[in-house]
Amino acid sequence: MIYAGIDVAKNKHDCFITNSNGDVLFKTFTILNNRDGFNDLFHKISSVTEDLTKVKVGLEATGHYSYNLLGYLIDKGLTTYVINPLHTSLYRKSLSLRQTKTDKVDARTIVSMIMSDVNLKSYSDTSYHNEELKSLTRYRFDKVKERAKLKTSVSRLVTILFPELEKLVPTLHISSVYALLAEFP
Repeated sequence: MIYAGIDVAKNKHDCFITNSNGDVLFKTFTILNNRDGFNDLFHKISSVTEDLTKVKVGLEATGHYSYNLLGYLIDKGLTTYVINPLHTSLYRKSLSLRQTKTDKVDARTIVSMIMSDVNLKSYSDTSYHNEELKSLTRYRFDKVKERAKLKTSVSRLVTILFPELEKLVPTLHISSVYALLAEFP
């Protein structure tokens, strides 16, 4: 079995590749966060095995920075695990009392996590849909916050410019009040 750990960052990714015997096949190396970098990684992985079903790749879930790489690895048919950075950190701390935190160490830690099979699930269509739902939920949350700020702003302006209106209607935020304000600014 071949194991590859990838510590994801904005512009580059640090990678480490080993086999199930613990032999280091490629010391920690850096690839760019682009197609050429992804091809370089895939070339190194495919140079050590012909059977891609015997490859496990792990990478940290660092938001949108990992999306392109994740899609590339899935398209190439590699079993890929997306690992929460908090789990990586806790796992690294459990292995050593030293406070060593570098991207290169994290790449090795990710490999160690995959090798120990700490209840990891490979990335799947369900995972993709969960990510999309998270993204939509964040978007909705931002829009609700934005709407609340706008309502507060409208209330403040109406209180300053037309203080009697609040006493005449149950709430300022109904369509009839908005229509009235639009008609008589």
